[in-house]
Amino acid sequence: MTALLELRNVTKVYTRGTFVRSSTVALENISLSTGGGAPTITALAGESGSGKTTLGLLLLGFLTPTSGQVLYEGKDLRKLSAQEWDTFRRDVQAIFQDPFAVYNPFYKVEHILEVPIHKFRLARSRAEARTLMEKALVGVGLRPEETLGRYAHQLSGGQLQRVTVARALLLRPRLIVADEPVSMVDASLRATILESLRKLNREFGISILYITHDLTTAYHISDSIVVLYQGSIVEIGDVDPVIRNPQHPYTQLLVASIPWPDPDQRWQRGQRAGVWREGPPRMAVGCKFTDRCPRAMPMCRESIPPFYQVEPHRAVACYLYQGSPVIAAEEITRVLSSQPAGR
Repeated sequence: MTALLELRNVTKVYTRGTFVRSSTVALENISLSTGGGAPTITALAGESGSGKTTLGLLLLGFLTPTSGQVLYEGKDLRKLSAQEWDTFRRDVQAIFQDPFAVYNPFYKVEHILEVPIHKFRLARSRAEARTLMEKALVGVGLRPEETLGRYAHQLSGGQLQRVTVARALLLRPRLIVADEPVSMVDASLRATILESLRKLNREFGISILYITHDLTTAYHISDSIVVLYQGSIVEIGDVDPVIRNPQHPYTQLLVASIPWPDPDQRWQRGQRAGVWREGPPRMAVGCKFTDRCPRAMPMCRESIPPFYQVEPHRAVACYLYQGSPVIAAEEITRVLSSQPAGR
């Protein structure tokens, strides 16, 4: 089955400066597909600067790759016709980190929701449009009578983010790219927004790419997970085994950094991330994590490790597992389970 969206050998380099130019490699030779088969929630996790947001913007068509292709149902985004772009915009929706930065403060909530209704001709009358808006708001846990008629600044961050989810729900997209959707809301509201996303997935059959630095929320909501480090995928698999038993040393570091909600447990000296050796942020060759890795070998500095399939539904880019079968980078997505986790 053809994936809805696919990154094929994508590299993205940001350049700056006029006379003295410098460049930053945000993504390097990434191959990944999403939105094909059964609707699932895939987490894209990593530290700040790992390339998560850049990957999301490429999938949304807001950025073009320096090399490689972004494919929509097998066709390069750069070659889509105007009509195909309209279909793409309806099929693929976005939820961004800061809801206050997304909306014009001069418009009321009605305008926020009416734009996609008019753009895609979802209603034949104002009454029908009103009904659609009310159903969408109720679907994300908001009361229409308390939400419609208000400006964006009159809503809390959690309410406005749920309006964003409702806006996406109106279009019944096939995929939602959610970039840190709960990082700017109170902890008490995070579960509500995450549950709204889960509802979109389970009740409406919408796949979700959940971009986050928070492994706890990734574990709570996702079926599978992709771990990024400095623009490269280091581990991919079903979320439960990856979080409970991480294989790549970087994933192990991320999981070890999660504080446990136990007041009797104290940080041990060997558990601190600070004991890991620091080094330059990038290497010209070899594994990018080498200078922080306590298990680095000479070969790690000499060449980039391929992906090894260490379990039926997991692949790791690390020479520690060189006895396992090698998977081509273009095929790593196939190791993911085709069914939701059901946790």
